[in-house]
Amino acid sequence: MGSLDLLNHCFNFLAPALAAGFFVAILAPIGFKKTLALACGLWFFGNDGKMATYAAMVMLVASCQWVGVKAWR
Repeated sequence: MGSLDLLNHCFNFLAPALAAGFFVAILAPIGFKKTLALACGLWFFGNDGKMATYAAMVMLVASCQWVGVKAWR
């Protein structure tokens, strides 16, 4: 395998993750407010910064992506 082929394979390996991260970062402020999720975590747990709050945010973002690509089909 030549160096250009290796570079092409590496780019194709990394491109989906970079694109997903980019679009989630761009579109997140439109549909998901981090402060709202942290405020809900503060209300539910009584203090902020709990790992469960951050885990809930990760699950919410992942669920939105799952619904967005219609992965249940």
